[in-house]
Amino acid sequence: MVTPTPRKPGFWLACLPIALTFVVLGVQLFYFGNFTPHIPLAIGVAITALIGWLRGYRWPEMEDGIMHVVRLGLQSVGILIIVGMIVGIWIASGTVPYLIKLGLSLISPELFLAASVLICAVVSVSLGTSWGTTGTVGLALMGIGNGFDIPMYWTAGAVVSGAFFGDKMSPLSDTTNLAPAVTGVNLFDHIRNMLPTTVPAMLIALVIYLFAGFSLIGDQAVDFGRIENIISGLDQHFNLSWPLLLPLAVTVLLALKKMPALPTLFAGAMLGLATAMLTQDVGLQQAFNFMFGGYQIDTGVREIDALLNRGGIQSMTWVITLMLVALAFGGVLERTGCLAVIMEKILTRAKSFGAVQSSAIATSAMTNVIGGDPYLSIALPGRMFAPAYRAKGYSALNLSRAVEEGGTLISPLIPWNAGGAVVITALGLGIAEGQTENLLYIPLAFACWLSPLIGMAYAHLGWFSPKASAEEVAQWQRQEAELAPEPVPAK
Repeated sequence: MVTPTPRKPGFWLACLPIALTFVVLGVQLFYFGNFTPHIPLAIGVAITALIGWLRGYRWPEMEDGIMHVVRLGLQSVGILIIVGMIVGIWIASGTVPYLIKLGLSLISPELFLAASVLICAVVSVSLGTSWGTTGTVGLALMGIGNGFDIPMYWTAGAVVSGAFFGDKMSPLSDTTNLAPAVTGVNLFDHIRNMLPTTVPAMLIALVIYLFAGFSLIGDQAVDFGRIENIISGLDQHFNLSWPLLLPLAVTVLLALKKMPALPTLFAGAMLGLATAMLTQDVGLQQAFNFMFGGYQIDTGVREIDALLNRGGIQSMTWVITLMLVALAFGGVLERTGCLAVIMEKILTRAKSFGAVQSSAIATSAMTNVIGGDPYLSIALPGRMFAPAYRAKGYSALNLSRAVEEGGTLISPLIPWNAGGAVVITALGLGIAEGQTENLLYIPLAFACWLSPLIGMAYAHLGWFSPKASAEEVAQWQRQEAELAPEPVPAK
């Protein structure tokens, strides 16, 4: 039997599996109302494989492409496993509760909006979850904002800015791990490279919230009961003091010294375990359970229980399985030539690096709009645009920042996206009940949309846009050699 020669698809045929996958995702998200994209993405793998088969590719070759890309993400799978351990044990050790207490103690009427941003940022960085921060501390802050007679959309904008800033910058965040996984860069290098866009965006947002806070606050009486209830509940159930910050401080120090991500995070987990046993009377077996299954507590205070009952390796299975399926989808698109055809089309139009970077950010944002899932908005463009950066000699760190800005930060601004749905529901914005004026939180979440705009401006100006290092170029060459088909022996 003669094996057909593989042929690259045309542009529209290359776009077809992506478009059909979006249709299946749309049915899952909008018709069934289910924010679980795993099966639609798996169907996308099958659709792409079928198109590849019709173009002459055979399954062993496509499977090899899938496995190659999945292997690139295995380090991040390991990181996510350790992150689950850290979240559970840092809560048990009192590290996270102490950070929450410090943040909540900053509240004052005139500084409320700015403090809300900082509080949500601190909690989100420490927990690595924007959704958890929004639904717990964010919800408490909404109540305080109502007591200050601040419009709900202003408070929601501040909460979203802080929570998703923290999610973007936290090494414990699933999206922050996903972006470097699909682009093939180091986690801590990725976080450092996001500082030039994220810090200015947050500083501008803080100035605006400070000005708005002094403008909106009147002389009405303030009720701090909910915040005081959370703080007193934390004090009753944990021994809180500054030494509890040691696991976080050591982890940050090791990261700044550019230690590898896996041993750095594992050291943080082990320090958390020791801290929990020494300061909170947690037994070794109990600590192991927290690290695997997550922390569990019943304080009688709903906000505390909702915030702290989380973590553990098991909590990461959803995003790990999604990451693997998304990487498989990217792998089969890559091996069948679909991504190469699409990128060739983009490169013919995007002549400059600024155009490529802006296109990557915009594609991630549009994937959020069309696909309704923040993880897909990172994973798919992260695989699609990699060849364009290699062709122009720019580091993939630019790409990882682009997909975070268009993916993580734009997600909460799309009401039908999973991130936007969490924000609207968790903060009680009442959009479904006709309170559509609360959608004003979207333009008022300044940090979320300022950062992508700053990133586009940098790209066109040539600022903070690193070129590929010799080490990175060598890594690309090794990967291309692995992907190259083996020569057919002469007969």
